[in-house]
Amino acid sequence: MNIKSKAFPVAISARHVHVSEEDLQALFGPNATLTKDFDLSQPGQFAANERVSIEGPKGIIHNVRILGPVRAATQVEISRTDAMKLGVTPPLRQSGDIANSASIKLINQQQAIMIEQGVIIAQAHIHMTEEDAQALDVHNNELVSVVVESERPVTFHGVVVRVSNDFCLEMHIDTDEANAGFIQQQAQGRIVKTFS
Repeated sequence: MNIKSKAFPVAISARHVHVSEEDLQALFGPNATLTKDFDLSQPGQFAANERVSIEGPKGIIHNVRILGPVRAATQVEISRTDAMKLGVTPPLRQSGDIANSASIKLINQQQAIMIEQGVIIAQAHIHMTEEDAQALDVHNNELVSVVVESERPVTFHGVVVRVSNDFCLEMHIDTDEANAGFIQQQAQGRIVKTFS
């Protein structure tokens, strides 16, 4: 196998919500701001103290964390298992690509809003800087395969490379993907070949 030599951490991304300024105000009141609980691995990103419930036609999931900072559009990232519980059919997409995606209700105590699109299952991806991309011989938006070390080693295909000097090197997968491969936080991954 053509395994690239540099290993990188693999992070497990649980269900979460990104909110727009408008939706933040609608849910938490005028002049509401996100308050930081702790920093995330990607520079400038943080887990907020604020949480909401997400409700679909078949069920509801409580206590879903909001991540900051606010975004231009509200986006809800869930797993396929979550989608079945909620009764929604979100597409597999890159973060930010929410056109014609699934709808959901967001609830905070007595406040509730319906977002007509924004629910996705995030495609597995690797954040990296331009220097990392050069070292790994990959480019932005390239699809690669990644083998992840675990008790049940698994190779992920169609992993999106996302290159920006605002990022740090890390692969993100969802909880379904992690559970299938017995993958723990900060497992190590390596690119094995391009995927087409």
